[in-house]
Formats: sequence, C-alpha cells, structure tokens
Amino acid sequence: MPARDAADTMHQLELIDLTGLWRRSLIVRADGGRDATSWVRWLQVQSDYADLRQPVGRPDFAGVRCLRQLTRTHLDWMASQDGFAGRLLVSDGIFEWRRDIDFQPPGPTPDRGWLINEGDVMIEKGYHSPYIEHWHPDSRSESPVYALRLEDRANGCAGQIVRVSEVFMYARGRSTGLPAAADLAACIASAGSLSDAQDIADCEVSFGSVVGSCWVIGQSTLPFKEGRALSMRLSGDLHHVETLDLTANGREMSRSWDTIAVEGTVV
Repeated sequence: MPARDAADTMHQLELIDLTGLWRRSLIVRADGGRDATSWVRWLQVQSDYADLRQPVGRPDFAGVRCLRQLTRTHLDWMASQDGFAGRLLVSDGIFEWRRDIDFQPPGPTPDRGWLINEGDVMIEKGYHSPYIEHWHPDSRSESPVYALRLEDRANGCAGQIVRVSEVFMYARGRSTGLPAAADLAACIASAGSLSDAQDIADCEVSFGSVVGSCWVIGQSTLPFKEGRALSMRLSGDLHHVETLDLTANGREMSRSWDTIAVEGTVV
C-alpha cells in the first residue's frame, strides 16, 4: 500500500484506541517468511507499552532456577525470542515503537509502521520494511490502567511496568551493553564463556496476571522467572518502587527503583 493511502486510512486511529492487551496471530516478513505459531502479546497504556514474543520449539527448563543454570541449549532458544518496552509515538499517521528496553540488539532502522483497522483485525504494515502483522484485542482498557517508567538505583538500568486491569508486563534492561552484532544469537555465539553468554541473555520482559495483591509471572524472556511473584511494592508518593528478583546464582533479592514517569492512575 502506498504511504499516502495508508496514512489516509489511519487518520482517526489514536493512541487511546490502542489501550489494552493485543494478541498477534500472524506476521509476514519482508522476505516472505510467515509465522502464525509464536506466542505474542502487546500491552498498551496511553503512550507506554511492552511486547513479548516467544517462538515454538522451547527446550525443557525444568530444574533451571536461575541465570547460572542455563545451558547453551537454553540460551540458543532464548536468543530467538523478542521483547521490548518503551513509548509508542505517533506522527502524521505513522506509529513508532520506541524501544527503551530491548531484549535484542538495536535494529538498523526505527520500529515504525501504519495501523489499519479491518473489521476484527488490526493490520500493522511496516514503514521501513514491508512486513505485515495481524493483531486482535484480548482485553481493553478496564481500570486500573497505568504504567511506571523506572531506573534501577544500583546500576542505572531501565525498567518499566505496564498494567491494564488484571494483566501486567514488566521489563528490565541489562546492566551492561551488548557487543556489536546483528542479533542476540550472534552476541551469545561470540561470548567468551558460558557465564558471559548468560549475562548477555539477562534482560527480562515478563507477562503475568494480578491475583488479589499477588503479581504472578506467566511468560518471560527468562523462563526461570515464570511462576514467581513480582512482589511489587510502591511508596506512598510513587517515587520509590521495589520488586522481588534473583541474583545470578538464584538468591532472592530486592531490586530498588526510582520512578522516572507515571502514566494513568496507580491503585
């Protein structure tokens, strides 16, 4: 579709229309490759969002309880995942998913595209690359709806929490940068040791449910986090956040965050 036609189709679709949880059913990539089997969820709150994408073929993670127990087989599959979080911007009908936290190395171009409603399906068409994605609403903007952008007090890495109703996504960036490479698989392959490869994979994008006061992780780029509680604690003024995490060797630790920005009403 020519750029002008796509933008004309888009003119009434705003950020507020996207608030909620979205499920992807299909991607057709620029090279013609298709994927209709990966588990993909995108959670949007006003301009803040998070996105997790996990392919099939997952190895057995039974018995893996921490970063240092990951094998090369685990890491190879983990590197095929994608997950990112940040802010969704829109200008002249073109949406840009700014990736402030990214499981993969930065791509050669920004993540930009058009969004077009076609009945019960929202079509995403790439701006820099001619891909197509099909998105379906899984839940919409039921209260509470909010997001927190965070900074780790210990190492300065970025964090983000996005919540819509009883669904949340949590993202935590790496404390160190990635080596220059086309993708995470190449970064891991170039690592000098298994522990170096494990550290390269240590970026979390998790999806879960809020049950009462318990935030339970269901899917994660770090599979050993699945089934664990995020145990988020907020200060009364929202300036300070604590989450429950694990050291590389599996000891429980409290991660302290400063709140950089808030969207919505936190309850």
